[in-house]
Amino acid sequence: MSKSATALLVFLAVLVVIISQSLFIVPEREQALVLRFGDPVRIYPEPGLKWKVPLLEQVKSFDSRVLDADPPPEEVILADQKRLVIDTFARYKITDMLLFYQTLNTENQAVTRLSNLINSQVRSRLGNVSLNDILSENRATIMKTISDRVNEEVQRFGIQIVDVRIGRADLPEQTSQAIYARMRSEREQEAAEFRAQGQELAQQIRARADKERIVLISEANKTAQGLRGEGDEQAIKIYADAYSADPDFYAFYRSLNAYKTALDGENSTLVLSPDSEFFKFFQNSSP
Repeated sequence: MSKSATALLVFLAVLVVIISQSLFIVPEREQALVLRFGDPVRIYPEPGLKWKVPLLEQVKSFDSRVLDADPPPEEVILADQKRLVIDTFARYKITDMLLFYQTLNTENQAVTRLSNLINSQVRSRLGNVSLNDILSENRATIMKTISDRVNEEVQRFGIQIVDVRIGRADLPEQTSQAIYARMRSEREQEAAEFRAQGQELAQQIRARADKERIVLISEANKTAQGLRGEGDEQAIKIYADAYSADPDFYAFYRSLNAYKTALDGENSTLVLSPDSEFFKFFQNSSP
């Protein structure tokens, strides 16, 4: 290969390297800032193919989308002296990349600064409202005021607040425990009252049932005695009719029943006089 061809290949290779180091792509979701020795020289807010001076310039990219900031929960004393732990979140966007780089430099710094500003405004604003305001439709107006005030303060950083919201509003841990203990005590007191009322009602029902049982038994005994009297009366009448019809046979029949009852058993013994009236039917009758 001739020297001229070799030199051409070397030149082309160097040219390719220079071009590759000079061109870069800004993605659609980002914006780029070109720095020369740390100083900004050009900004590329739009996506596409861009250029820079190789070795002398560097590219710093920033997100062009809406970003999230999640400040730590903040305990706030409301106007009615109630304490709440407010957990907020915000959404922001980088509108001036150069100013953002010069004041905050990184997104982490932006989140830290935004968290401080948001919590400060939350304490300031919520300190003038009551718990009912936060729980009512006025909440949207309160958050709009906080968002506007934070937005005024962050304009010098090259960012814009899209929205600020309260994610959660909880009672402090100690207050929550005290409220839960009070609620538990109230529920236990109500349960004790319900049990006492239930026991009282059970005693009333039991007493009424006992009374009804006594009345029913008394009425049943009265009815039974009446029926028993009627039965005895009918039996006496039957016995009387039978005796009147044939006194001798009736006397014989009654004696047989007496013998059966008295001599029931294997070792029954009766000690009576031979001429006792009880044995008159065992005696020989004259022909």
